[in-house]
Amino acid sequence: MRKMGILSLVFLVLPLTAFTPSGTSSLDTSHVVKIDASTREERTEITSLGVAIEEIHDTYIVGICHSNQLKDLKAKGFVFETTSTPAFLLDFPPGDGAFHNLQELESEMKALVQAHSNLATISSIGKSVEGRDLWMVRISGTQTKEGEKAGILFLGTHHAREHLSTEVPFFLMKHLLEKYGKDEKITRLVNEREIWIIPLVNPDGTDYDITDKPYKWWRKNRQGGGAQSIYGVDLNRNYGYKWGGQGAGSDPSSETYRGTSAFSEPETQAVKAFIDTHPNITTLLSYHTFSELILYPWGYTYDSIEDQQAFKVHETMAQAMGRMTGYKPQQSSDLYITSGDTTDWSFGEHKIISFTFELYPASIWDGGFYPPASVIEGVTKNNIPPALYLIEYADNPYRVITTGQPRDFLTVSDIWPPKPQ
Repeated sequence: MRKMGILSLVFLVLPLTAFTPSGTSSLDTSHVVKIDASTREERTEITSLGVAIEEIHDTYIVGICHSNQLKDLKAKGFVFETTSTPAFLLDFPPGDGAFHNLQELESEMKALVQAHSNLATISSIGKSVEGRDLWMVRISGTQTKEGEKAGILFLGTHHAREHLSTEVPFFLMKHLLEKYGKDEKITRLVNEREIWIIPLVNPDGTDYDITDKPYKWWRKNRQGGGAQSIYGVDLNRNYGYKWGGQGAGSDPSSETYRGTSAFSEPETQAVKAFIDTHPNITTLLSYHTFSELILYPWGYTYDSIEDQQAFKVHETMAQAMGRMTGYKPQQSSDLYITSGDTTDWSFGEHKIISFTFELYPASIWDGGFYPPASVIEGVTKNNIPPALYLIEYADNPYRVITTGQPRDFLTVSDIWPPKPQ
């Protein structure tokens, strides 16, 4: 989803070149597509047709869609080309076993909690479409009762194929627990905050994506029973604030299908119920891949947040975290309009200061959704400082625009004060 200068990408003008995930209907055939588009309005129309936009360049986008969307693009007059998918993106990267599957993630989360039972608890906030638990770990200081301290929520993997977005919140959890009592900064943060981490919102889609070779490039959950056995709802288009607007597909076969109604899916219902019942949550970060971006509301409109203080908080924090990570900070709708996404709902409904991180890499051609496991360590380390920064300010995020330099909790020295981009 990153806006870049034109890169030397090789697109082949071919009959509709595609890859068909095993065990799916022909309507699930996926295409990598390059579409001429140079404005956010054009990009909004494209994503409203159900194309998942993954890269934004000066004069075109790169996206993923299904055959129905290619027909719609042609009918709307868009100029596009399809490309053969590089073989390295269709098979498992070397040594990818370091990524956690569902069983490994659950086992390691439970082991971490058991080893740090004075600080952490694990529970399920609900069930997925296929009945899998949505596991969450709570981290807070000893003798801290639920709801006593200011809270922050980290979410991972709304979109099944974005596996690195599971690893980052998991390793944040691990970092906080293992550094407690050894690192003064971490110890103080954990004592002063209530930290909630849900590393995997979409277990069904994730499991489906990695079962058997090759990867299936699956984005949505595994909601079934639709016309001609089309599966899946885009969970990040299913939240209730401004649901049903532009930037989400109405066709069940589309990559961005929003579902039959707001919160139609058990996964988003579970997240909603948790946030609704935890008013101490002031801050939220949702991890996605890829494009190396830091996004903040609004997504549903090109207009900025009306409350100028709230807008300044988002802008200031995003710029600071951009300097920590090297990611580009911007309002979500600067890319294109989306509706029904997580952060619009969490801010729009609850006034929670909310961000989406689009993690490494910058391009589909640098590994896209399936980078090698060798990058996990570097990406997770790169994302620790912004997480600590948000935890530090979770007591009152508005402090970022009303007070001076924060206490020395950060591992990056040049982020304060925020400098113009």
